[in-house]
Amino acid sequence: MQGEFISVWPETWTWIWEPLSAHEESPSDLFCELFRELARAMKEEPGVEALADIVDDSAISTEAFQRTPCEAFKGERALLAFLESAHDVLDDLGGDPLSNSYFNLLEIFIQKFSLRYDLRRPCTLCPTLPGVFASLVNQLRELTSQDEHLHNLMRAYDNSIRDLRIDCSDERIKTCIQRQVNLLEALGQTHPDVTGSDLGQICGQITTWPHKAVRASLSSLYGFASDYPGIRHGGSRGGSLRSMEMRDLVVVSILLAGFTPYLTTQIDADAVYQGR
Repeated sequence: MQGEFISVWPETWTWIWEPLSAHEESPSDLFCELFRELARAMKEEPGVEALADIVDDSAISTEAFQRTPCEAFKGERALLAFLESAHDVLDDLGGDPLSNSYFNLLEIFIQKFSLRYDLRRPCTLCPTLPGVFASLVNQLRELTSQDEHLHNLMRAYDNSIRDLRIDCSDERIKTCIQRQVNLLEALGQTHPDVTGSDLGQICGQITTWPHKAVRASLSSLYGFASDYPGIRHGGSRGGSLRSMEMRDLVVVSILLAGFTPYLTTQIDADAVYQGR
């Protein structure tokens, strides 16, 4: 589950559209008008005549609406546009009682399936911070799955995170950070501006930083990983103030993951926020 509507679209029939059709203000041509709007979100929109044949018959339009599969849509962003515009359609058909019922059903659906949106009135689907971060990780997984070297490093990092379930010791936490840094270095080497191999060199060669302080913050994290004994190198006796703890893993992992859109041109930041 990626927290996106397109993944759970078939479930919307049971939880949103069927209850809505039973509403006392729901007209007989409900799905005629909804399908007309839904067609705009499809990869292959029905032609004028085909669309007319569907929306001129309530039984046919209901069946066509219910049987539209996830694969038919242009993507998550197009489906969101439909879900938002459906509110206006319903308001025109049944006024506030019908459109408000839709809003409530949609809100319950988002909570039930843990989707990555907040619903704001009148009917605007806003990405949440947890949803944005989950989307970033999903894109990173998709990207690394297309390259054997990156895939192996991603798998090693994943395994180190899972190993903490057995033992969240100082040594295992350091291993997690080391493997994440290894992954980011390999990712950074795919950037067209980069010829260096370690994260420090990569930071200096990428030219798209919004401010030198942002670049310096990643360089400092790399310095921490290089200097702290047992992460990248043996380090020195004075290279640490204390042993690593779970809070260090949480903080450092999130910070490092947040820099990935700078290290590769293959992550679409707009899609991370809004969906594809």
